[in-house]
Amino acid sequence: MPPKPTLPPGPHVPPIVTTWQWLRRPFELLEACEARYGDAFTLRFAGLPPLVMYSRPEDVKEIFSDDGSLLHAGEFNLQLKAFLGESSVLMLDGKEHMRQRRLLLPPFHGERMQAYGQAMLDVADDTIDRWPLGTPFPIHSPMQALTLQIILRTVFGVDGVARLARFDRLMTELLDIAAWAPLLVPFMQKDLGPWSPWGKYVRKRDESDEMVYAEIRERRAQGSRGRTDILSMLLEARDEDGRAMSDEELHDELGTLLVAGHETTATALAWTFRWLLEKPDIAARLRAEMAVAEKDGPLTPERIAKLELLDAVVREALRLQPVIPLVGRVLQRPARVGGYDLPAGTSVLCSIYLAQRRPDAYPRPREFFPDRFLGKKLSPNEFFPFGGGVRRCIGMAFALYEMKMVVARVLSRATLSLANEAPVRVVRRSITLTPSEGLRVRLDARLPRAAGAKAA
Repeated sequence: MPPKPTLPPGPHVPPIVTTWQWLRRPFELLEACEARYGDAFTLRFAGLPPLVMYSRPEDVKEIFSDDGSLLHAGEFNLQLKAFLGESSVLMLDGKEHMRQRRLLLPPFHGERMQAYGQAMLDVADDTIDRWPLGTPFPIHSPMQALTLQIILRTVFGVDGVARLARFDRLMTELLDIAAWAPLLVPFMQKDLGPWSPWGKYVRKRDESDEMVYAEIRERRAQGSRGRTDILSMLLEARDEDGRAMSDEELHDELGTLLVAGHETTATALAWTFRWLLEKPDIAARLRAEMAVAEKDGPLTPERIAKLELLDAVVREALRLQPVIPLVGRVLQRPARVGGYDLPAGTSVLCSIYLAQRRPDAYPRPREFFPDRFLGKKLSPNEFFPFGGGVRRCIGMAFALYEMKMVVARVLSRATLSLANEAPVRVVRRSITLTPSEGLRVRLDARLPRAAGAKAA
């Protein structure tokens, strides 16, 4: 006889209550469940099978060690299909996932980042130049505009002032509509006309699709010789059978890179500045590190990428305030996971938030302390803001590199201070968790661009 399923304990409230708590106060829900039920617990959301949450490194390692045959991440991500498309690497499992992943990986190899570094610094300079002096403003908004510009230039390869402006406007409108968290719930995804929430999204998505497909067709016709953007590299990519990606696959992957690399990185940057502005001594050490590096020449992207404290600051911000609180898989057959015999169809989750705040892995876990990363490489089962195993985020190196470029440029040119009157809270924007009020800051002083730097 197969073992009887034994789900971990969890809240004994109606699923709709847990769903509401998750949408409103996800971190508080996770902490309360961990305090009451321990390292593994079960959550029940409205309309979904049970979700079993793990945070112990041993359990995370067990889940991430799966090769994708027992635990399907694509199936878990299906709620995002309406936003990303069915050909997105995030929607796929098995052989289809591995094929798409192999096609996508080369443009995101660590050495490739150097080709994008100067564009990132130029866009950061443009952003800093537009900040109002002495007047509080929410830094999350310009970080969103910045990350979108970087994606349009380095991923989509859009050039020309007019074309870039059109892409920027349309993508901003689309992403703003999609950021409303209730649209993630399936019963909200109904087109009730152009003024309904989903109706607005569908019409803006159709307009965006037309523009992206036109860009793909034009790029195919022109060829990609001499171009370094990611779309051009994907057009040239071939799988082991010599097949190229179809227009539909390219469209869905570009959309995935846009959604996954825009809001998430912008939010991660906003949280990073929150901690740096609360810890001016760390910001001062960062500026000193950059000053020492400049003695050997200008702060090029290559030099910035090698700054050890800067790397530690970025990683500590991602540890303390992960933009996405969990990663999930769906169990394909009954199996024992983390000491529990789970039935097929169970969603198996690794809590990034809880795992990265465990006192046994991180002394003083609630403190922003970048030094914990200096000279150390933490286990991928204790630090995994980009997920893990065969499903680790393809854009991890790109995101880390981008964060370093932006933080370095802001610290070298701008003196900021926090302007939030109330304590900073966590606010949900679709799948990401952002600082309340967009993290209001004040620009107290600004240095001019470095000599020779030009507007992007």
